[in-house]
Amino acid sequence: MASILDRFKSLINKNAQQTAQQYNNAIYNWLGDSIVWNPENDDSYITEGYRKNSTIYALINLISKAATTIPFQVYEKTNENDYKRYKAMTSGTIDASTIHKAAMLQKRALVELHDTELHKLLDRPNPSQSYNSWLTELISFGKLTGNRYIYGIGPDTGANVGKYTELYVMPSQIMEIVSGGIMNPVSKYKIEYNGTFEIPASEICHIKDFNPYYDGTGSHLYGQSPLRAGLRSLTTNNEAVQTGVKYLQNQTARGLLMSDEGDLNEVQEQQLKDKFKRQFQGSNNAGDVIITPKKLSWVNFGLKASDVSLIEQYNASIKDLCNIYNVPVQLLNNTDSASYNNMKEAKKALYQNAVIPELLKIKDELNRWLAPMYGDKLCIEFDFSVIPELQEETDKVVDQLVKAWWLTPNEKRSAMNYGTDNENETLNDYFIPANLIPTKPTEIDAPIESIDLDVSKFLTQTVEKKKPISKAETFSDYPQTATNNAKRMIEWREKYGDEVQAGTATGWRRASMLANREPMTIEMLNRIKSFFARHEGNQTIADQYKDTPWKDNGFVSWNLWGGTAMRDWTNKKLNEINE
Repeated sequence: MASILDRFKSLINKNAQQTAQQYNNAIYNWLGDSIVWNPENDDSYITEGYRKNSTIYALINLISKAATTIPFQVYEKTNENDYKRYKAMTSGTIDASTIHKAAMLQKRALVELHDTELHKLLDRPNPSQSYNSWLTELISFGKLTGNRYIYGIGPDTGANVGKYTELYVMPSQIMEIVSGGIMNPVSKYKIEYNGTFEIPASEICHIKDFNPYYDGTGSHLYGQSPLRAGLRSLTTNNEAVQTGVKYLQNQTARGLLMSDEGDLNEVQEQQLKDKFKRQFQGSNNAGDVIITPKKLSWVNFGLKASDVSLIEQYNASIKDLCNIYNVPVQLLNNTDSASYNNMKEAKKALYQNAVIPELLKIKDELNRWLAPMYGDKLCIEFDFSVIPELQEETDKVVDQLVKAWWLTPNEKRSAMNYGTDNENETLNDYFIPANLIPTKPTEIDAPIESIDLDVSKFLTQTVEKKKPISKAETFSDYPQTATNNAKRMIEWREKYGDEVQAGTATGWRRASMLANREPMTIEMLNRIKSFFARHEGNQTIADQYKDTPWKDNGFVSWNLWGGTAMRDWTNKKLNEINE
């Protein structure tokens, strides 16, 4: 019970968003137990943007729909250093070359898991939403208001305390931060909507965009909406559309209708105006002839659409809004530059500049806030290799892999998304082209010039040549420790059953040979040496498996092949053979 409480406390501390007191004293003028006001009018961004502006609507949907096509995966971290390199590589611009390199690094740093609690939670975040609709809502609120709020709900008692069973996206325009004072700037979140509802800060994952506006009141705790920077472009776009509608309704007829026969009273003016609207305004009456018994004159003071550059202003505002969201304007059916190649590059830029950065931001926050609840070594990653626009043509990839002799066939299979073939151990070896030779002097057949010299007077005894070893020769003098290691792994599988998930079919066959003291050929020794070279580091039990070593896949696989004793003996034996 103590361990569960300690774990729960550590999770609360991670999610409490408490910053150091020295930092708080420097940043805030004053904070009390009160609401931190958001100077942004998020509701107007939603009303005037997504609900009213077709350009914003299209941009948000382009980003969110593209993001939902990229699947997530849950992994267990096996090498922290390689994982840091993997994160650094996938945090920049993602292209075909980066995807292939990251796949190799990911193989060393992460082990993919299946059907975990985290999988089930994200696949169905809550009873009313699927993963796609949940992610769409999360991204859309972020792109409109600069803030994304995830509300995690879990049981208060039982074995799953400290884990969430449901995740909800909260409407960011009505969320408010409540301060707990200078020691706890973010104490809880508050919703003023049909009453007041308060949520502890530990149950909310707040993913915000960068906000440089520090005024001492804590307003920087809210993210800045992209539309804050593009407010004038949004207004211009809305007004251009509204003006265009009015021009179409009035057929650009703006002016003054006057009577040449005398003044009109107010009743006559209103009657004439109503009759004009009824009979001569609107698209159905465009270009019609006005017939009246009165002598009237018209003074025009309106401007045509071309005179006010309405179309130019509208197109310019669209480009500005696309720049704000990092979306190529060609994807909004801009026919001026919508050729096939341009569209292909535009879709690629959409993923690189808009979709992937958004998913990386969400992923990092989920790995901080959510993943540790289900395991210290767990992490969530998105599989960017499925994006067709980031893949090179297949023939180019195959040609590059054929030339890459420094990769094993199984690594090449992984790069092509075919998976590794664990049944054929030969595919884990390196195949060096025959036209390449090693640079070690001892391995180069250099021509020797003949020297006329009587060697007998320098030699007092002859040296007996070693008998060459045949490739068919076998060896069974490997250490008993290697046999004991293999036997222990077999006993673990018999005792713990499905809890022992490590090892391929080849590995278990090798363990059976060692346990039965079967002889090994030179070819087998070379395969054993190759295995240990690829899995260096697995000889040590990971910290989380100190009490259950049979669950450590790396440690079990290492000992199936005889362990460290077999590695040392194999290297020594092969060195003797090669001398």
